[in-house]
Amino acid sequence: MIPLPSDASVSIAGRSPGLAAEAVEAVVTLPTFKRPQQVLETLASLKAQRTGRRFAVVVVENETEAREGASAVLPLFESGEMTGMVIIAHERGNCSAYNAGWQTAILQFPNFRHLLVIDDDEIAAPDWLERMCKAAETLHADIVGGPQVPVFADPSHARWAEHPVFAPPYRETGRVPALYSSGNLLVGRNVLAAMGPPFLDLRFNFMGGGDSDFLSRSAQKGFVLGWCAEAKVKETVPARRVEADWIRARSLRNGVISTLVEKKKRAGTPLAGLKVFLKSLALLAASPLRGAIRLARTGSLTTGLYPVYVALGRVLAEFGYANEQYRQPERN
Repeated sequence: MIPLPSDASVSIAGRSPGLAAEAVEAVVTLPTFKRPQQVLETLASLKAQRTGRRFAVVVVENETEAREGASAVLPLFESGEMTGMVIIAHERGNCSAYNAGWQTAILQFPNFRHLLVIDDDEIAAPDWLERMCKAAETLHADIVGGPQVPVFADPSHARWAEHPVFAPPYRETGRVPALYSSGNLLVGRNVLAAMGPPFLDLRFNFMGGGDSDFLSRSAQKGFVLGWCAEAKVKETVPARRVEADWIRARSLRNGVISTLVEKKKRAGTPLAGLKVFLKSLALLAASPLRGAIRLARTGSLTTGLYPVYVALGRVLAEFGYANEQYRQPERN
């Protein structure tokens, strides 16, 4: 195991032979945690990419005991079937894994222009990488997001695809005012250089939302955000995630994250905390009407309750509530 020179919490488990790091134009980071079969499927979709760009994959293993994901993918890299490397992020947590992958990309691949992110429960369309990079270049965007198309383990759950928890925030390609998720994302090297490590705030490590916070801070710095509707990844959704308690917990969590991100955004401005709290109270007061409108439009009570739970989560965040769903990944 070879520690990276600037961070003893990250080690290189293996790499492809003769890796020409200087020639790599794009780096794909792929965090994994206890999903050995799924990460192999994600890698297969990356191997099938149709692009003339030279790209490398950095698999980030965040389970430091059994390391099933790393064990599953290492033979592909060591045989040269996949180009890139496998690293171990020794500190548990969503943000720790992302930070390890992004910092490794900076240290190991000196000339890449685009960093892309895909999760180990996602499958990239064959033109995913090319379309994301092309969108960044044609839109002159520093960061580009793309849709995560839900694929439900139980086909009868397909009706959930339009629930706000699963539906994409945009439908058309173009510049956008905000992005919220790193599940399908491109970040320019210039953004990483300006934002500096640690890129994702470790306070969000087990809650999620570190990506939303990073994207909010990047927009504040003036980086241009874009959306590529054609660059799709398919995301596996287990039956657990359409159960009422999971949807409720995720909706409340989204509200908590919204408050925390907005507080950081307003930090240093007059009456920042009070303004955020008053906004949360206003959203809570308006949420029954907003929910009723959603219910009338969709016919779904769960969809109608979404703005109520989000607003409630915003208010609960003021009293220290934090739903750290990633602390128990088996229940997530």
